[in-house]
Amino acid sequence: MFDQFRGDFLDRYGAEFRAKNGWNLFLKQGAHFTDCYYDYANVVTAAGHATIGTGAYTDSHQIPLNEWYERSSDGTLRQVSSVADDRYKLVEAPPGTKDLTGASAHREMATTLGDELVLATQGRAHVYGVSMKDRAAILTSGHATNGAFWVDHETGQWVTSTYWMKELPQWAKNFNAGNHAVEARAKSHAPEGSFYEIVGRTAASVQYQLDFAQTLIDAEKLGKNPAGVTDMITISISSTDINGHAFGPDDPSQEALIVQSDTLLDAFFTHLDQTIGLTNILIAVTGDHGVATSQKAGDAARMPVLEFPPELFTKPLETMLEAKYPLKGKEAYILQMDNPYLLLNRKAFESAGLAEEEAEDTTAAMLKQIFASFGESKETEGRREPPILTHVYTSKQMREGSMPDTQYSRLIAHSYSPNVGWALHINFAPYQFPWRGGGTTHFSANSYDRHVPLEFFGEPFIPGTYHGMVAPVDIAATFASLLRINRPSAAVGRTLTEALRTETATSGWATDSGKTEQKTVIRSNKSQQ
Repeated sequence: MFDQFRGDFLDRYGAEFRAKNGWNLFLKQGAHFTDCYYDYANVVTAAGHATIGTGAYTDSHQIPLNEWYERSSDGTLRQVSSVADDRYKLVEAPPGTKDLTGASAHREMATTLGDELVLATQGRAHVYGVSMKDRAAILTSGHATNGAFWVDHETGQWVTSTYWMKELPQWAKNFNAGNHAVEARAKSHAPEGSFYEIVGRTAASVQYQLDFAQTLIDAEKLGKNPAGVTDMITISISSTDINGHAFGPDDPSQEALIVQSDTLLDAFFTHLDQTIGLTNILIAVTGDHGVATSQKAGDAARMPVLEFPPELFTKPLETMLEAKYPLKGKEAYILQMDNPYLLLNRKAFESAGLAEEEAEDTTAAMLKQIFASFGESKETEGRREPPILTHVYTSKQMREGSMPDTQYSRLIAHSYSPNVGWALHINFAPYQFPWRGGGTTHFSANSYDRHVPLEFFGEPFIPGTYHGMVAPVDIAATFASLLRINRPSAAVGRTLTEALRTETATSGWATDSGKTEQKTVIRSNKSQQ
């Protein structure tokens, strides 16, 4: 996975890719799908990685956001990470780390492809997850893995959780003790400061993550399992997300990062070819979500892009709610706008005597009133459109399925999780987004946020370019079919048979007329359009 990697990037920059085993491993030697879209509307990192791993959407795996709010046993409201697990502790956390809370996939309510591979091989398959982000490493790989590894944000040191092990393997300790982080800082000209935020948005961090993954593969002998079974690793490159949020998808730095990754991927896959053999490996590449054009790029193109602070509507909304329902305690009614959800404080509403339906319906009506007032205002900046609210659905509507029979409603239904509590699911006009501080973000039901690459390489795949509608949930379904194992428990994807060679009983995958040359295939799958 490449984080925040929109589906048009590979074709947009394809002429700049020179390496044989970089992006061209998929564009020229593999199956390249141009139209891969998520079929849900909460396209954020945690939900995206859970969707890739489980082959299901949020309504099944129940990961709606990166973080959300929960009440502790003492009634205290706290924000929790999608992978935080109080039962475990961090392993190899740098001295002085204040929060030593461990992590696991215990909130992911569906099995992953990795889980099913471990079960099918009775624990003999080795499965790992790697990323700079804990949620990306954990939610894609799953519950039954041998280990998941991510970085400490300040130092770049690789860490894990006691859910998997009490101490890092020696090879991981050696990696941390080596010069990898120092060299990455030097290449990115960042001797000080947050490794994640500064080094993380450069090609040096791409190499850092791939070097760690390569070290893991070599040390754990993945692909050379003595039991003769398939091993698996999920690798999520966080760099494109960190840089994309800071500068946007059209900034020259993002293009440079993607082009530089071509050489780094070439070195990584060439090493695998030399040590394991690419003929023995199946590879899929996708993204956890797309991204919106930034305000800066939109202005340059005369597009009505609009970045606006969430306080523009959350503050007047809180004021209106308190005027109608005077607070009975110290907690406000609005918890947070965590795109695409406006999270509501259930306790505050219940203290005022409101049930969920009235609380959510009243808040939705007030929100519409606020946005209508923006449209009536004469104080718009230049030719920019005011903020426009296109859709609002309540948690109760999502949970009960009481929405109109439309494509958008299907996306929203796939986005529901009880973990959001009382909330509103909100969508704005194209390229409008609540955001602070420049750059851009993602989260919406709009196509650009749901569009990601889908690439395959391996002996079973017919090289070519495919134009049928597909989705990231098809990865788990396709691999499960090829591996002859159960699909993940809630998987909804389909096996991409249009890109698969015919199998024979005696020789495995047969080529088309004995040829394996590149070709272009234009096909559609009407059932998913």
